[in-house]
Amino acid sequence: MTKLIAAGLMSALALGAPLAMMPVVAAVPALAPAWTTDMAASHLRFSSSVGGAPFSGSFARWHADIRFDPKNLAGSSVLVRVNMASAKTGSSDRDEALPGADWFSISKYAQASYAAKSFKDLGGGRYQALGTLTIRGVARPLALPFTLKIQGNQARMTGTATIDRHVFGVGQGQFATADTVPFNVQLAVDVAAKHS
Repeated sequence: MTKLIAAGLMSALALGAPLAMMPVVAAVPALAPAWTTDMAASHLRFSSSVGGAPFSGSFARWHADIRFDPKNLAGSSVLVRVNMASAKTGSSDRDEALPGADWFSISKYAQASYAAKSFKDLGGGRYQALGTLTIRGVARPLALPFTLKIQGNQARMTGTATIDRHVFGVGQGQFATADTVPFNVQLAVDVAAKHS
């Protein structure tokens, strides 16, 4: 009898061993739906000042890969790529200076990017993206609060954030201090998008 019990235990252990040795696979959230940006109705703007005189500008060329679902934040993501040479401020002097080595240095860093895979629901149609902003090859975390309105397959997202240009090395030489141009730059994002 003892031998039969021992044999049964050995068989059970042998059968269970393959299961015990199998790796545990974490559940991967399903991807949120992809959204297509309506570029004609969307804007990526920035504002600052020179010698106390405020100015604003925008980027004409950028692309956003957006996957977002308020009910599936774990499967949501965004990747925005900005053509830094497309910055326009309405001033020929500024627009000629921005691509240069002191500012965006587009010969080395033609593109800036913002990538986020973590989002917080703040309630009332308000959210926060927790991502990484990369400018001039320097990557820093950036929290971007935004509001979102979805009607059917149409969505409108607006958000603002403040970045420190000095951290990214934007503004060299005589502009390396905040004497003429402040370190803080305001970003404003306005995106109209739809999904099929």
